[in-house]
Amino acid sequence: MAYRPLADEIRPQTLDEVVGQQHILGKDGLLRRLIEGGDVPNLIFYGPSGTGKTTVANIIAQKTHRPLHRLNATTASISDIKAIMEQIGTLMAPEGVLLYLDEIQYFNKKQQQSLLEFMENGKITLIASTTENPFFYVFGAVLSRASVFEFKQITPQETLPAVQRGLSILESRLGTPIHCEEGVQEHIAAACGGDIRKAMNALELLAGTARSREGFLEIALADAETAAQKSAMRYDREGDSHFDIASALMKSMRGSDPDAALHYLARLLEAGDLITAIRRILCSASEDVGLAYPQAALIVKACVDNALQLGLPEARLPLAQAVILLATAPKSNTAYMGIETALADVRAGKSGEIPRHLQNVHADSAGQEREQGYLYPHDFPRRWVQQQYLPDALKNRVYYQYGDNKTEQAAKKYWEEIKK
Repeated sequence: MAYRPLADEIRPQTLDEVVGQQHILGKDGLLRRLIEGGDVPNLIFYGPSGTGKTTVANIIAQKTHRPLHRLNATTASISDIKAIMEQIGTLMAPEGVLLYLDEIQYFNKKQQQSLLEFMENGKITLIASTTENPFFYVFGAVLSRASVFEFKQITPQETLPAVQRGLSILESRLGTPIHCEEGVQEHIAAACGGDIRKAMNALELLAGTARSREGFLEIALADAETAAQKSAMRYDREGDSHFDIASALMKSMRGSDPDAALHYLARLLEAGDLITAIRRILCSASEDVGLAYPQAALIVKACVDNALQLGLPEARLPLAQAVILLATAPKSNTAYMGIETALADVRAGKSGEIPRHLQNVHADSAGQEREQGYLYPHDFPRRWVQQQYLPDALKNRVYYQYGDNKTEQAAKKYWEEIKK
């Protein structure tokens, strides 16, 4: 008998057996109602690998009694699709076909455009899948002719029943009871990162190498930890997860949640992405803490320098220090708001001539210096004198607003006393 991977053997045959995705496949889920209605439109499934996209396509084929053809966009061409089209109307596909196109993001714009003629004649129903955001990677005309459904990462709680079912299948296949040390099933369910295929592959490996005891096979927790090592990491430096984790790190620091900030820092470091972590940390020091605690920028820069000199894994220590400092520091975005407002004016063409008394005297034409009328602040009491610095067109414009933190309020009080 030919070998059949456990991940294929455990594949659900009905919607009720699909793990997770209750938001679209639950009792009142929209995708479930579409499938059960039998009139399935062109679909795009978007989400991480191992979350059931191919499984649902198989179930749709069974429900609609149409042959399912699978192509992968990394290797397929338009000629492959044309070959499938030739079957339509024959005994092989009298009612049309379902085309499951995996990784559609690897089709270029011209290839995606060529799909349109096949999608519009009604004899072929396209089900495309992608691990990337389709609104960034799929051509607009294709998107407008399809319904997009997001498949979300499966939680460990949702994965655990599949792990238990996989163990039952392996026991039947091997003809021997399998005993798992405490925590084995839970560890596999958590460590697979929501990818059922990875969980089943780990189970097969563990069952095949399990120690034989008196009448049963025993799977040790230490072996499970080794087999599933780092499999929970979902990270692609060019994909959505890269930007999502970086965004979550910065927003957690901004939101003054040191625990969440450490979690997202750990995810970046575990993936070996030191640079993204450093960039977000450096940015947050000025954008989110800013003038409420100006010394934070100096401390964070020192932590970053240490991290770069140490390298991973020791770099985690100064970066953790920086992240906790920023998350627990008082916050001010006045510097950020000030420069953004100033940039908006410049981009809108609001500038004007620099006041004469601020111009560089050495830049006068033909070397002829003219009287500027500049008042040197250090010649006046308390090192300040009233004079115009902005161009005439913007002379009353205010870009910087003092924050309500202790540091900026102290500076505000200081200058109010001087300038009054």
